[in-house]
Amino acid sequence: MIGSPIWHPFTQHGLKEPIPQIVSAQGAILQTSDGKEVIDAISSWWVTTHGHTHPRIAAAIAEQAHKLDQIIFAGWTHEPAQMVADELCALMPDRLTRVFFSDSGSTSVEVALKMALGYWINTGEPRHRIVVMDNGYHGDTIGAMSVGARGVFNKAYQPLLFDVTTIPFPHRDGEQATFDALEAACRQGAAAFIVEPLVLGAGGMLMYTVETLAEMHRICAAHGTLFIADEVMTGWGRTGTLFACEQAGIAPDILCLSKGLTGGSIPLAVTMASEPVYQAHYGPDRSTMFFHSSSYTANPLACAAAAANLAIWREEPVLARIAELSMRQAGHLDDLADVAGVANPRQMGTITAFDVGEGGYLSDLAPTMLAMFRERGVLLRPLGNTVYVMPPYCITAEQLAQVYRVIEDVVQQLARG
Repeated sequence: MIGSPIWHPFTQHGLKEPIPQIVSAQGAILQTSDGKEVIDAISSWWVTTHGHTHPRIAAAIAEQAHKLDQIIFAGWTHEPAQMVADELCALMPDRLTRVFFSDSGSTSVEVALKMALGYWINTGEPRHRIVVMDNGYHGDTIGAMSVGARGVFNKAYQPLLFDVTTIPFPHRDGEQATFDALEAACRQGAAAFIVEPLVLGAGGMLMYTVETLAEMHRICAAHGTLFIADEVMTGWGRTGTLFACEQAGIAPDILCLSKGLTGGSIPLAVTMASEPVYQAHYGPDRSTMFFHSSSYTANPLACAAAAANLAIWREEPVLARIAELSMRQAGHLDDLADVAGVANPRQMGTITAFDVGEGGYLSDLAPTMLAMFRERGVLLRPLGNTVYVMPPYCITAEQLAQVYRVIEDVVQQLARG
């Protein structure tokens, strides 16, 4: 065997691109095996919120490792899981009363879809149709792929995917087409509508308005269609508030959370459900219970990390840090908007994005820009021809300024050919 046996995700090893080895990290800085420092400008795929190796979270994991590392969660429980569940319920709208643990964003979506379909079966009114938004992305397991945009991500697996009803993305001044399509689908008895609130992440950091989110929720509620908010990426402050749904004043029937749930330190996910969804699975009949689990459901180490993360949100001025970062992002984006080659600059909270040239996810610009950013000591991973910046909230003003200096240098070099 030549080289490493590791098969990396979303990596075409046939291109023989270098894969740097990271040996340590702190705050917003990654350290490579050859002694270079790299600024993590995308929070290591959107997960790291307070910074790498945060001392409170690391200490909580270490302490828990000496108490209880793993226990079956079917019919058993433990204190860290109870702490996380209680704190989440305290943070959420009163409507979200139940917490189901899983392991990743994709599985939190799978759980949400199964909850929604189980709700309709168990209440005696079978509904099977799921409504999705064009350009959406909800993960890479089969159900999550089925409710995501069809294309290069899942072309090979098309025979495995179930049919969905797709409504158009609500582009500015085109929202009514989205509302009309959603209304029509709901009138036909849709079981649920799943959407990324305010920002479609992997679909190209596409952003829409708070008013649009509120209206889509209203349409679903009017027809009894369950509203599933996938806040795997948008949650934990990314859009400027703790959760994106807050800005629209809505409470979904089902909510998916992961990524920043542990501050980005260790995998964990939850799917929160309203009481009617839970009650549809509750009773003396074992055949109506919720049939989903994994071996590591509510792993105590992961729950300890999540509990520490929730304590940071409760005790430290995280929202103030987010507001300051959002303001700095806005300033840098304004400056970048004047650079030749930058198109459609946009921002939602701590997230900024813009487009360079043309092309979809397989645009040759993506690996070119990725390599140029890497050579300049910045971790940015363009989505095709879309460049976005989503740093951890601890990034310093100078580190953020350096990220944008590198971006401007790269865009100008590309413009020169």
